[in-house]
Amino acid sequence: MLRHHVRLLRLALLLADGLAAAGLFVVVSRFRLGPGWTDAWQSAGGPWWMWAAGYGVLWAASEWLQNLDQLRARWTFLGEVSDILRAVLVLAVAVFSILFLVHAPEVSRLFLVILFSAQVVYSILQRRAIRLGLVLSRKRGLGTRNILVMGTSATAILVARHLSQHPALDYRVVGFLGRPSAACPNVLGPLDDVEAIVHDIIVDEILAALEGDDVAYLAPMAALCEQEGRRLRVVLAPGLAPVTGGRVETFGKYDILTIANGPDRILGLIVKRLLDVVLAALALVALAPVLALIAVAIKLEDGGPVVFRQTRIGLHGRRFRIVKFRTMVPDAESRLADLAHLNEISGHAFKVADDPRLTRVGRLLRRTSLDELPQFWNVLRGEMSVVGPRPPLPGEVAGYDLWHRRRLSMKPGITGLWQVSARLEAEFDRWVELDLNYIDRWSLWLDLKIMIRTLPAMLSGR
Repeated sequence: MLRHHVRLLRLALLLADGLAAAGLFVVVSRFRLGPGWTDAWQSAGGPWWMWAAGYGVLWAASEWLQNLDQLRARWTFLGEVSDILRAVLVLAVAVFSILFLVHAPEVSRLFLVILFSAQVVYSILQRRAIRLGLVLSRKRGLGTRNILVMGTSATAILVARHLSQHPALDYRVVGFLGRPSAACPNVLGPLDDVEAIVHDIIVDEILAALEGDDVAYLAPMAALCEQEGRRLRVVLAPGLAPVTGGRVETFGKYDILTIANGPDRILGLIVKRLLDVVLAALALVALAPVLALIAVAIKLEDGGPVVFRQTRIGLHGRRFRIVKFRTMVPDAESRLADLAHLNEISGHAFKVADDPRLTRVGRLLRRTSLDELPQFWNVLRGEMSVVGPRPPLPGEVAGYDLWHRRRLSMKPGITGLWQVSARLEAEFDRWVELDLNYIDRWSLWLDLKIMIRTLPAMLSGR
């Protein structure tokens, strides 16, 4: 079921398109009917704004029937044009039916033909502009998704080639799994090695184009993707028993079943990213004096570096350098092995409440979480989000159980559900359960509630 916030976001998109359609109605009326266009509509049976509003509502309803209110990328621009044409056809049938029922012969049929044609042109240009915006942003490396292809058949090679040739989709085919083939040089290994390979390289999605006996790998592949939160796409073929769930999309001559296995609310995630950028930029500017004072305090205490950089694991295994204020002595990492026996966490994490490596300033920063403030820079760079699971160390991820890895299916955050509700919890598995609960329940409203709870948690030292 669609959640409440998703319905609100889709309703907002429909409202925006409905208002744009009403505006287009006014423009075409002024162009076709001349200076007295408002009087013309009044004589047709009502004020101009009533006609414009009705047209906007009908267009929004037509879009909804064709799923044009969803901002998920369609496989091809031609497929989107086809949906727009069908929506305008539905609109035309509705308009002519209503005019017939209310007996409004005064409405010019030529005007309606011009209006419907303008609606088609406007909608196509609007969607084209969105796609060009996606292409430009992804040329800068934003939003690129790595896809691993299961199978080395002619179908697998052809679909992968088509994916690479559609810049608006911005897929990067990282390789194939299956039998070696002269036509498919980038084979990373056999199908049996899929789990090891997706843990070794960055894979956002898996495309299964399996034939013959290889179809037997589909069920375990679906189970793996579900456990790890990876999107699975299956090229449907005659006789293939597809896995349950998901939605079927058309890509060229192929029907492809898509199973999200994670947050699939594209519009909501776009808003989340926009909020991240705005909040991070505002925080870095507004907190600049505080950041400067903390930097001075750290430098005066022992003369060591102010910031601490460390490799962490982000979305689907992406490595990045996290930035924090240094809270420990400069050689803290080299002394970690000597403190392993003091670890208070049961599982793949390390925490010592009274860590002897902490400096005097560092203890205060840790207690108030002020050492985390530089991570707004990581948020601004797109490596982290304000709210999300905490980014783990590479060594911790190497020891993860399979179900733990699903916490990597969402961008890591500065704060999160377990930080504000179970930060003193000593069981790592409990941390992961809370992270997975956040991923499964994710919404903009949940992010807002976590951010509101974060500030009192910081001030109270929790």
